[in-house]
Amino acid sequence: MSFSTYLHEKLQRVWRQNHTHPFVQELGQGTLPIEKFRFYMVQDYLYLIDYAKLFALGAVKANDIGTMGKFAALLNSTMNEEMSLHRDYAARFGISLEELEQAEPSPITLAYTHYMLNAAHNGSLADLVAALLPCMWSYWEIGVELNQIPGASEHEWYGEWVRMYSSEEFGDLARWCLDLFDQLTEGKPQAELDRLETIFLNTTRYETLFWDMAYNQETWPTR
Repeated sequence: MSFSTYLHEKLQRVWRQNHTHPFVQELGQGTLPIEKFRFYMVQDYLYLIDYAKLFALGAVKANDIGTMGKFAALLNSTMNEEMSLHRDYAARFGISLEELEQAEPSPITLAYTHYMLNAAHNGSLADLVAALLPCMWSYWEIGVELNQIPGASEHEWYGEWVRMYSSEEFGDLARWCLDLFDQLTEGKPQAELDRLETIFLNTTRYETLFWDMAYNQETWPTR
């Protein structure tokens, strides 16, 4: 059994909390209040700025040209495709690019991205992939699941989101990260696998906290 499959099965209870979250379910059903989605898109844009840095660090930590090139492609895809989706949504919401990039990250956005970047800076390439994998993998699974809901991919507001994350192109990127993670963890000592499991579990938990934050539109306390 690959290490990714092992984690997926062992942590299923925590993992599925993201799929069944009210934000995700209401998005798929088309009933999510638009102001919650608007808040999410701004925070997710800020998140992606730091998430893209993980791919840049991956290229630095890679030991072969092929892996370096793939991380560079992931960086390009995030910066010029995934973030383009957010910029398009922002324009529809009447948010300028300047406003979008100057928005203040919420406490959860800040904590989540700092945790991933800390793991990536201070750890191995395997640590880096363990940190970034839950976001990419769960979004792909969620996108595929929501795409099976009649009308979800054609929704006026949320259809484009569903189409992006259920696409074969996004799935290919997720599968590559999964394959790399399994290659990097094969034959590793148990102590290292335990550390990687902790990182994977924590960023899976942060995914749930991020959905909570978006659904409740949580920002910094005002007092």
